[in-house]
Formats: sequence, C-alpha cells, structure tokens
Amino acid sequence: MDEKQKGSIGLYGAIAIGIGGMVGGGIFAVLGLAVSMAHGATPIAFALAGGIAILTAFSYAKLSVAFPSQGGTVVFLDRAFGHDSIVGGLNFILWLSYLVTLSLYATAFESYAKTFFPVSLYSVWLHHGLISIAIIIPVMINLLGAELISKSETFIVVVKLVLLGIVVASGAVYIQPARLAVSTWAPMSAVIPAGMVIFVAYEGFELISNAAEDVRNPSVTLPRAYYASVGIVVLLYILVAILTVGVVPESLIASSKDYVLAEAARPALGQFGFFLVGIAAMLATISAINATIYGSARLGFILAKDKDLPQIMERKVWDQPFGVLVVGAITLCMANTLNIESIAVIASAGFLLIFSAVNLAGAKLAKTINAKRLPMIIGAVVCFAVLCILLWRSAFDNREACIAFFVVLICAFLFEFAMAKFRSTSKRAWHCLR
Repeated sequence: MDEKQKGSIGLYGAIAIGIGGMVGGGIFAVLGLAVSMAHGATPIAFALAGGIAILTAFSYAKLSVAFPSQGGTVVFLDRAFGHDSIVGGLNFILWLSYLVTLSLYATAFESYAKTFFPVSLYSVWLHHGLISIAIIIPVMINLLGAELISKSETFIVVVKLVLLGIVVASGAVYIQPARLAVSTWAPMSAVIPAGMVIFVAYEGFELISNAAEDVRNPSVTLPRAYYASVGIVVLLYILVAILTVGVVPESLIASSKDYVLAEAARPALGQFGFFLVGIAAMLATISAINATIYGSARLGFILAKDKDLPQIMERKVWDQPFGVLVVGAITLCMANTLNIESIAVIASAGFLLIFSAVNLAGAKLAKTINAKRLPMIIGAVVCFAVLCILLWRSAFDNREACIAFFVVLICAFLFEFAMAKFRSTSKRAWHCLR
C-alpha cells in the first residue's frame, strides 16, 4: 500500500478536527460582542471574517501537504524564513494567542454558567470562581488523563452542530426581517472591526495542520478538509447571526450580550431552549479549553525543544508536559484580569498576525509547494490590513486591549531576544568546556 494511504485520519475525521477547532467556545463568546458592534450587519461581519479564513486556508492546505508535521504553523514559518529571532517571536506569539483564546473560552463559560444562578447570589467572587473552575478542571483532566475528553471530541462536535442546527431551524419562523434591514446596519467602519474582533471564532481550522502527518492521501484529503470545514462553519455562523439579530430585540441584546445565543433560543423553545443552549455552551467551552490546553502544552514542549521557551517546558508532571501547569497558571491570570472584549481583540489580533506570516510563508515557498503565489500574497496583505483596522478601532474604543496587544507583542520579541542570547551564551560555554 502507498505510504500516503496509511494514515489513521480520513476526510471526515479531518473535517471534524477543523470544525471542532472552530465551533468551540468562540461562537458562544463573541456572538453578543459582534451584535453589539455591527447590529443588523452582524451576518456581514461573520462573512467578512470567514472570507479571510478561507483565503488563509488555501495557504494552510498547500503548506500542510508539503510539510506534514505535528508542528504545523511553527514548521511552516521555520521552513520559509529559517529559525531566527523574528520567527521565534512569532512562534511565541502563536503560543500566547492560544492562551488568550483559553481565557476567552473561560470567560464564555462564566457568562453562560451564571444564568443558572439567581441574580441575588451573583457576586464578583462567583464571577471569578466560575472562570477559575473552567480552567482548573481541564488542567486536572489533562494531568490525570486527557483521553477522558479527547476520545469524546467527535461526539461533542456532533452535539454542538445538532444543537445549533435545532436552534436555527426552530427559530427561523420567529425572525423579523426588519431587524436585518440595511437601515439597522452599523457603519462599515464598525462592521469591519466587528468581523475582526470575532475572527478568533474561526482560527481553529489551523489545527488540521497539526494532524496532517496522520491523514490518509493528504494531497487530496487536506485541501478538501480545510475548505469543507471552513465553508461549513462560515455558513453556520452566518445563519446563527441572522437568527440572533432577527429574533432578539436590540434592547435585550444590550442586557444579555454575554449569553445572547441562549436568548435567541427562547422564542421557539422557551425556557427549556434557554437552559439547553446554556448547558451546551458550558460543555462546548470546557471541551474547547481541555483540547486547547492539551495542544498548547504540547506546542510549548516543541518550542522548548527548539529553545524558544525555557527547558522547564520539557519536563513532565504525572507523565504529562509541565506546560499544562504553566498554561493553566497564565490563563488564570489573564481570564481573571481582562474583560471579554479585550480578550477577543488580543486573541484575534494575534492570530491575524500569525496568519499574515503563514500566508507570506506560503508565497515565499510557492514553487516548493507547487502553489500559486498571488492568492497567498493577497491573503497576507488582507490579514495585515484588517489587523491594522482592528487595532486602529481598538485604540479609540478599547484602549486597554490595544495596549495589551502591543505589550504582548513587545514582550514576545524581547523574550525571544533574551532566549537567543541565552542560546548563544550556552553554545560558547559548551565550546569552552570542550
């Protein structure tokens, strides 16, 4: 049998990885934020973000076929630009972006979990307690045996898709077209940034690249998996956005922004629908947190092997990467410090920067990977352009998030510069000893 046929993951499995990475906690976390910014044009905002995801999926498909590896994005950047301080800094930003995404999922868990408590019981202690629980439980699962959840990921993906399908189908008759009219749209100067703030809800398709070496017939399966998973999720998000804007009154959106999808289920399914979405959101976010901790801890292990992170990340705790504890600790700090809008801005900005670099990597390696250079150049330019738009808008509307992103950016490259100095010093010391 040809080697390309021996992988353990087929087309549907690869598509499930992509959809599972995207339809995690992201849609539950950022939907209300998108509606509050774009109003009636929320479906347009999701479509814009989805278009950028499709552009970048082209680069990922070509690069994944040429360089199948568990390292995924890290390998692509190294192959294209070599392992220098800039690439090391970008790899570190990728790792930090996953941690920020974890914070977003934990905050989304808290937003839906709090609806199960009487208003009289809700306090700042419960707020931070629910966020912390959403991180601590998956950390313990990863230390004791991540298989408990990882084996059920496909089932959880199906449950999420079925639930969202039921909510959309049952609520369709309650949609009021007037709420989607052009007169209800926010200006495009707000719609485009809204699409970029919620871009984090699409970033998960890149997880397919980490499984590329286990995919059967990768030259055919990988491109189909990328395009199918992103296409399905773009369509699903647009339908969810149409339902939410068309069903939930503007006044109610303002007061229930953090759990607006549950409100969208109420007209058709009543209180049962509200609680059903709440439970599904909690399940989805816990599942996404568990899987992201698993992946980011192992990414940290790979970066430590490449000397981009301290060697402590290579250690084991109960036969699991020590990075699980590091990831959990950093995420606890971020999730309990930043608000959900700031977290979404930082995470989306981080992935737009990384995706711009991956598109450039694809363009640089176009001949090697047998791909057209123009779509990748367009992808790089578009990703960078909308990143600038997002940061420009955030500088006025959410200065805290804008400053935090640049602090993360500067710290990432300073950290990588320090690690490069350390590597250089270590090499000289080793040569002297010899």
